[in-house]
Amino acid sequence: MQGSTQNNPDSGDQVTWWFKLLTRSVGVIGGIVAMITGVLRCITFTPLCLVAGLIEVLAGFTVVVFEAPCCCPFLDFIDKIGKFSEERPHWQKAVIYAVMAVFPVALCFSMTTIFGSALVFATGALYGMMALGKKADREVMLKRARSEDVELNATLITNEERVDLQVPESHVK
Repeated sequence: MQGSTQNNPDSGDQVTWWFKLLTRSVGVIGGIVAMITGVLRCITFTPLCLVAGLIEVLAGFTVVVFEAPCCCPFLDFIDKIGKFSEERPHWQKAVIYAVMAVFPVALCFSMTTIFGSALVFATGALYGMMALGKKADREVMLKRARSEDVELNATLITNEERVDLQVPESHVK
């Protein structure tokens, strides 16, 4: 352990332990809420809303299984799924959860589907923030903002010469 961060030496990420716990908690709560609202959404006469409710239940169950396999000890294959989920990079989980949350809302736009999918989408957003990584220190960001990027300028000049771009001169005075 280093200071306030607990780094996983295998993955090399620098996400703090409390942020991982927050993300998992939002995922489990969001999955349970999505399953409950999905069942409520299934009580309808509209076929698309019925499908949206079923997808929402499936999305909620998937999130709960991925984030807390211990919630489903009665299924034998859950341990394998939990290990598979642990090996996924954060950006993959972010994309999976965000896409799973959008489908029910796209099929049946109602408060039930929005409320049920919101926490699943929030879990995807939190995993997206994990994938972006830790923010640099203030001094490092100020230094980068003030310095000229020589490599970027060289690349731009090389690309301009390669493509032979002619930029017209501006006649604005």
